[in-house]
Amino acid sequence: MADPRFHHFISEELQGVQIPEKFTFPFSYEPHTLSEVAAQHLIKEIEQSKAVEGEYGKMYGVLVVQNQQKELGYLYAFSGQQENFGGKISFVPSIHDRMQSDEFFKKGEKELNKLNQSIKKIEKDPAYKSLQKELENIKKKAAAEIEEKRSQKQEKKSKRKEIREEAKKTLSKENFEKKNKQLDQESIDIHYDYKKLNEEWNKRVGKVQSKLAQFENKIASLKKARKKKSNQLQQKLFDQYQFLNAKGQKRSMQNVFQEMGSPPAGAGDCSAPKLLQYAYANQYQPIAMAEFWWGNSPKSQLRTEGKYYPACAGKCKPILGHMLEGLDVEEDPMLSYRAEEYEVKLIFEDDHIAIVNKPAGLLTIPSKLIDDALASRMKKWYPNASGPLVAHRLDKLTSGLMIITKSLEDYKIVQQQFIDKTIEKEYSALLNGRVQQKEGRIELPLTVDEFNRPMQMVSFEKGKKAITEYEVLKEKANRTLVKFKPITGRTHQLRVHAAHPQGLNAPIVGDTLYGKKNKRLMLHAAKITFDHPQTKERLTFYEAAEFES
Repeated sequence: MADPRFHHFISEELQGVQIPEKFTFPFSYEPHTLSEVAAQHLIKEIEQSKAVEGEYGKMYGVLVVQNQQKELGYLYAFSGQQENFGGKISFVPSIHDRMQSDEFFKKGEKELNKLNQSIKKIEKDPAYKSLQKELENIKKKAAAEIEEKRSQKQEKKSKRKEIREEAKKTLSKENFEKKNKQLDQESIDIHYDYKKLNEEWNKRVGKVQSKLAQFENKIASLKKARKKKSNQLQQKLFDQYQFLNAKGQKRSMQNVFQEMGSPPAGAGDCSAPKLLQYAYANQYQPIAMAEFWWGNSPKSQLRTEGKYYPACAGKCKPILGHMLEGLDVEEDPMLSYRAEEYEVKLIFEDDHIAIVNKPAGLLTIPSKLIDDALASRMKKWYPNASGPLVAHRLDKLTSGLMIITKSLEDYKIVQQQFIDKTIEKEYSALLNGRVQQKEGRIELPLTVDEFNRPMQMVSFEKGKKAITEYEVLKEKANRTLVKFKPITGRTHQLRVHAAHPQGLNAPIVGDTLYGKKNKRLMLHAAKITFDHPQTKERLTFYEAAEFES
């Protein structure tokens, strides 16, 4: 019987298209033509079948496969457990559908809900709320009265000191000793009164806390039971996920994530694992795959409708590491990295520093897998240098001016300028789109997208302050040349501030993470101003990027 989830290509779509020799490396790829064709078919079905529209879109995936009759076709999947189309699109099923088939999951959720309701009932109890208010008020009164007593105590101490000093000058030795004893006793009495006041308030606070503890102990006990039940439910849920690979081997969720600890929420529900699982279970040979976003962008993450994205590292990397075993997969581009053709240009040099122009594509610091980087090249240029040569960093894809220090002393002086924020940097960037305001300031706090590293996301709750000033320099067609002045230095700050709808809503040309691929990322550290570490002369260097003309 024909598989309704196996979608056939139209014969014309296959004409002149070569089947890839190796399967797509899912964490960095350009979609194959067959994957793009399949994605367009899915997008058409999504547009035609929208029964329920969500506030935000989601990630979808397509997998090009070959069946046992050597026919090429493709499969559809979406990320998550809930789809919006009422079964109108033939998506592959979830690896484990907890929403439909799990009596234990439904029962467990009911038990968790019951515990939640019990906790809320106590938290809303008028007696509990009244005790909380009473405790708050009594603590305020205690703090105010104790602070007043402490101030009086301090004033009297200062007064006694004045009296002692005066008595020492004016009284006889015998009378001074009498006066001193009197003052000492006064000090003891005041200290005792202060201590007694603290004890009285502690007793009053303790009585209320004791009553309150009866409620809080019940809440703590219920929360402990809830945590235990939740962990048991999660563990049992993870046991239901058994991932296949091309060799026919199975591994459980816990086994896959054993080196990383507990699996993250939603692991196993992304498009890629679903597609591969269905292909293996139905004897389809995986040929190529792609994942793309469709629908409205979420508030924090930068997701563009129709853009292809790599599989998420946080949830999918351990899973796909197993599921791809047995397939001939394309090489990780990072392993085939070659930077010999990237030439470093010397801009300035003296006995203490050098200014170089790092080309786009060259790492600043060697990685675990790649030795060739600006730092290693500088060691060859300056073999007698005594300290760290590279005084700061630029992203691999960003070109521009960098300070090289030839001694540890010079390095520390330049580093201190970065810490003191006295070094000024300006970047040139070519944006894909038009910018409404000719100059301005962007303030969007950033944090790492945990499941899609190294991508960053805007978060007003968890993000760190990120500020960028900008000025439009030139406009041509649908592109804009801007000058960026970063006030802070967060990871991918300029790239996110350019691309985000609340920023300039115009990604940097060539930004494969937040925009579209081009021959390079059109971002260049064009200008740097700092104090020479020895002469203290204020220096400015400027080097235009090739894309500025």
